[in-house]
Amino acid sequence: MKFTKTLAVAALAALPMIASAQLSANVSLVSNYKFRGQDQDLRAGKFTPALQGGFDYAHASGFYVGNWNSTVDWAGNSLESDFYAGYKFEAGGIGFDVGALRYQYPGAAAANTTELYLGLGYGPFSAKYSHTVTDEYFGLTDGKGTGYLNLAYAQEIAPKLTLKASVGFTQFKSAVNNAGIPDYSDYSVGVAYDLGNGFSLGGALVGGSKKNSFLGKADGASVNQNVLVVSITKAM
Repeated sequence: MKFTKTLAVAALAALPMIASAQLSANVSLVSNYKFRGQDQDLRAGKFTPALQGGFDYAHASGFYVGNWNSTVDWAGNSLESDFYAGYKFEAGGIGFDVGALRYQYPGAAAANTTELYLGLGYGPFSAKYSHTVTDEYFGLTDGKGTGYLNLAYAQEIAPKLTLKASVGFTQFKSAVNNAGIPDYSDYSVGVAYDLGNGFSLGGALVGGSKKNSFLGKADGASVNQNVLVVSITKAM
């Protein structure tokens, strides 16, 4: 009886926290999955669709946790599962986002990677820096200390139509560079249209420095090749 009473008190104490939190989810179908400009499906051809989705639990205090997943196809691995947690706040009109993200690959444990990140946002502009804290960087050894900077812009240019553009820069440690893998850049530019009822349709040209990739591709093409990525997303 005492245990039951204690459990009930704990549940009642948690009610205000639950009431001030929000759970959201999303699911997408994309014509190609590009991560930092690179294909995540190494099958031959430019049309390699992926199913993606996840959820976020955000508290009114600014703390959040979430999970995001996508189908992939490389090195015998078929799934990427990301877990993250962080804190968002605003100061001086600038939005801040600090947290940690773990990339998990059930079929390729050597590619598992953890990063710490810091994001800034002001109006339609945003910037995010991610820093690798694990020895491995998506399968590369001596990857600890690799940095990735992404600069992005998003602005509604017509009713329900939003222009989105970003550019990213990956800087490896010198040990990776000495192994013949140079730093590289990536980009994305496109639009998203709000279809209503939580649905949105997107299209973007995505690519990167063609000769600066560290993954192979079945047809011999660069994984950084320019590709038009089309997506449909449902937010819940």
